[in-house]
Amino acid sequence: MKKIMSWLMLVVTVSVALLGGFAQPSHAATATTDDSLARVKEKGTLVMGTSPDYPPYEFLVNRGGKDRVVGMDVDIAKKIAKDLGVKLVIKQMDFDSLLVALETNKVDMVISGMSPTPARQKSVDFSKVYYKGGQSIIINKADKGLYKNKDSFRNKAVGAQTGSIQYNLGKKQIKGSTVKGLAKISDLILALKSHKVEGVIMEEPSAQAYVDNDPDLAMIDGKFSLGSGENNTAIGFKKGSTSLVNAVNKSVDEINQKNLTKTYLKHAGTFMKTNAKNTSMWHYAGYFVKGVEYTLLITVVSVFFGILLGILFALMRLSKMKLIHGLGVAYIEFVRGTPLMIQVMFVYFGIGLFINIPALIAGIIAVSLNSAAYVAEIIRGGINSVAKGQTEAARSLGLSRQQTFQSVVFPQALKNIWPALGNEFVSLIKESSIVSIIGVTDLIYQLKAVQTATYKGVIPIVVAMIIYFVLTFSLSKVLNHYERKMKHDA
Repeated sequence: MKKIMSWLMLVVTVSVALLGGFAQPSHAATATTDDSLARVKEKGTLVMGTSPDYPPYEFLVNRGGKDRVVGMDVDIAKKIAKDLGVKLVIKQMDFDSLLVALETNKVDMVISGMSPTPARQKSVDFSKVYYKGGQSIIINKADKGLYKNKDSFRNKAVGAQTGSIQYNLGKKQIKGSTVKGLAKISDLILALKSHKVEGVIMEEPSAQAYVDNDPDLAMIDGKFSLGSGENNTAIGFKKGSTSLVNAVNKSVDEINQKNLTKTYLKHAGTFMKTNAKNTSMWHYAGYFVKGVEYTLLITVVSVFFGILLGILFALMRLSKMKLIHGLGVAYIEFVRGTPLMIQVMFVYFGIGLFINIPALIAGIIAVSLNSAAYVAEIIRGGINSVAKGQTEAARSLGLSRQQTFQSVVFPQALKNIWPALGNEFVSLIKESSIVSIIGVTDLIYQLKAVQTATYKGVIPIVVAMIIYFVLTFSLSKVLNHYERKMKHDA
């Protein structure tokens, strides 16, 4: 117990020393010329952004306990990278984050079954169309006689992927319907099976993939009125990337000549058959193990920096200097007043405009900064809970202000705040799951991956729920042990 207190007091000393200013980085002026192709060749990598939950375009397969992104779009990206003479790097994230990643230079291109609609073309450059397909609606097989096309869903609830063309089609062309948007296709299928929605709008090849691998599902032609680009699939690039688009178009021309359906789609189908052979959770244990590793890593590092920064901001808020006090209050109130998901996206995408922060580091930074605000309030409350008489008595005995805080105030405050501090640590294990939105492969991300690979919705959720319970219950027992020890030492 004394070692813990000594360590925390060291943190306090360091925190006080850090109350100076923070230097702001300088930023280079944005280049006005198109060097998109030159930059890719100079760094030697072509970064592809994708949401791998859309078979046969892009999805995950299990190889020796490790997940691997495969599919028609991945094979196309490999050809493009080979033609450019660079290495392909794949970044995974939610579909509705892909265009933000493109804008903030997190990726060089987006290949994720994306349609080059006029609205998207205003802010994104697209390659030539590499695939044309229809728009279908997946339904429960038991309801096959009830639904014929999009008009059958009038005043019904339908689902579509957030940020997709299918979401807009449902909103505009199904009268009186409620369109529920979810980030992952696996979640939409689960919503369909649990009758939260009556149908899921999906591009024809992907819809066929789910129907072929799930006997409880059926597919109908949506018969949507499709405008320019809404029936096509192309590759997205940051606006102004003309040289890179022109180079990629040469590869797209060759792909079309090779008959994409008989080559790339056929190859993707072999992986889908492999996934369907063994859908037991034990077969995908490696996914969950990897998810636990990342979840614990994020939690442990965030707890450390959360305490360090929490003490710093608690002292700032308790400071009698108006400027320092004001800054402490402003930080704590701002962080507590904004959602963690927005903070994660801001650190990864917003700061990413100037500094290229990896997804894992961005997630740790955001969770640490968020936790620090709550820890600061817990620590401040603990310090204020110590009676002023304790401080006065210590000072009257000749103890300095630092000695009084270290030997009298802080030990009593720590005992008072330990349960609340422990609760914050337990909550952090669960709250860290939000980093999955930027592609960090934590437990929630792996849960989605297993759902996509196995075409099962509920069982992976149950497994993840049990794992989270074991983690939080174990931590609670450890914290309770130290709480009892503190009471015993009192």
